[in-house]
Amino acid sequence: MAASDVVRLLVLAGLWGGSFAFIRVAVPALGPLWLAFSRVALAFVTLLAVALLRRDVPPLRERWRDYLVVGTVNSALPFALYAFAEQYVSASTAAILNATSPFFGALAAALWLKEPLTLRQLAGMGLGIGGVAWVVGWQAGGSGEGAWLATLACLGAALCYGIGGVYTKVRMREIPSHAIALYSLLAATLVLAPAAAGGALPSPPSALVAVNVLALAVASTAYAYRLYFRLIANVGPTRALTVTFLIPLFGVLWGVALLGEPLTRDMLFGAMLILAGTWLTMRGSRPQTPPRAERANAQTSSAAGPSTCVRSSR
Repeated sequence: MAASDVVRLLVLAGLWGGSFAFIRVAVPALGPLWLAFSRVALAFVTLLAVALLRRDVPPLRERWRDYLVVGTVNSALPFALYAFAEQYVSASTAAILNATSPFFGALAAALWLKEPLTLRQLAGMGLGIGGVAWVVGWQAGGSGEGAWLATLACLGAALCYGIGGVYTKVRMREIPSHAIALYSLLAATLVLAPAAAGGALPSPPSALVAVNVLALAVASTAYAYRLYFRLIANVGPTRALTVTFLIPLFGVLWGVALLGEPLTRDMLFGAMLILAGTWLTMRGSRPQTPPRAERANAQTSSAAGPSTCVRSSR
């Protein structure tokens, strides 16, 4: 991997890891639905502006149903779930739980694509489940029923990423990745708009909240998508997916450095179990489609970040 691509990988992991800290700061002021809506709407406007400047706006009408599915499952639902969760648990906890997404991707591929799970993948899932149980046990940044619901919300978001990735692999492998990024964000905006409008209108945000929302939308969503797709084009989806292992590390780093969250041995041990399980699950997957088809299969990502599964990207 070229030095420039290593830098892109580190910047991408930092942006997606930082998204959990941005959410933690902004969600008390805006609420989960308004924050998720603001995130996807601003990110869509940013990517649309880039497409217009480049005179490269892809067609929408022919595949709008697929964009709607991917936008709902891969952006609207998980972004709202993570925003809900971080009302009760720390940014570090959410970042660690995000690393479980490859387990759900492997399960979705096994059920939908009839790809049998290998012993290595099953062992990885077992390690991951143990890591989740450990993380839930120490409940950093939250306690009581709210923390348990938040944990379920994080796992639900990871499940969404797994389903969305397999759907993209099956239905959208011939669609350019920048088109999926642009129009899935448009679909997510349309899906979240009625839900946000139906809730309580938040007060005008403070300067700090506004900066975090802009960073979440423009840096951790719009710009991060472009970095990720550039990595896929340069080094292929398999290497690009190594960002999965870095996101929890950056998420914990930003949580500790910017928000003063605790860094405990239990937190580190649970994260190590989940990351080891992620590595085994990804190593145990079967060979994917040829590189050219894989690149066309690039998917948007994130709450925070890409979630990985048996697919080419987030």
